[in-house]
Amino acid sequence: MNLQHKVIAITGGGQGLGRAMALYLANKGAKIAVIDLDQEQMDETCRLAQEAGGEMHSFVCNVADEAQVEETFSAISQQLGGLHGLVNNAGILRDGLMVKAKDGQISKMTLAQWQAVIDVNLTGVFLCGREAAVQMIEGGEGGCIINISSISRAGNMGQSNYSAAKAGVASLAVVWAKELARYGIRANAIAPGFIATDMTAGMKPEALEKMTAGIPAKRMGQPDEIAHSVAYLLENDYVSGRVVEVDGGLRL
Repeated sequence: MNLQHKVIAITGGGQGLGRAMALYLANKGAKIAVIDLDQEQMDETCRLAQEAGGEMHSFVCNVADEAQVEETFSAISQQLGGLHGLVNNAGILRDGLMVKAKDGQISKMTLAQWQAVIDVNLTGVFLCGREAAVQMIEGGEGGCIINISSISRAGNMGQSNYSAAKAGVASLAVVWAKELARYGIRANAIAPGFIATDMTAGMKPEALEKMTAGIPAKRMGQPDEIAHSVAYLLENDYVSGRVVEVDGGLRL
């Protein structure tokens, strides 16, 4: 796919990895539809893109709400002239041990903790992927869907909900690659390791040092390194049904 003038939607594009992806792809000539719940953050992403000469548009949407997702993807296609790519990046954390016993007391991961993450990180990916596929099929030009998974998909302590969701979105990419190939639509996933974002910047220095010590590359990844991988998967028309690990050699 030549990204010049192609319409690419990015969920969770108001900040962090989503913003980095949006700016990187806009710099390559794509028209970006940023999807997020926070209008102010999206406005900042759009401002940065416009300063760099890119084209970007914002759409407020809760990816876990079916009606909102349907309306948003229909609006993107109508307003921007189609849809050629989707990056399913939106996600949340509600970490905690499934069961923890201490001092004779047992605490549990609540159903609310579980469901909140599954709703956004798994159901949201399904809904956005489904509606993006509808728009791509109707547009008749094919396209590419990329799900942002995680190294945690292999199973990470304290993340029953997150690990399950990220394993699920990796599997969805494989399923969609098989189902949608007949329409010229590819699907892939990216599994990032530890990436330097606003969230990690707030961690204690000793915690960051311990984290990076276990990474063979001896450093955290940069947001643009994930964005570069997104661009590669969008541009290479013969890569489909794959999960690309971008983790500096780390395996959980």
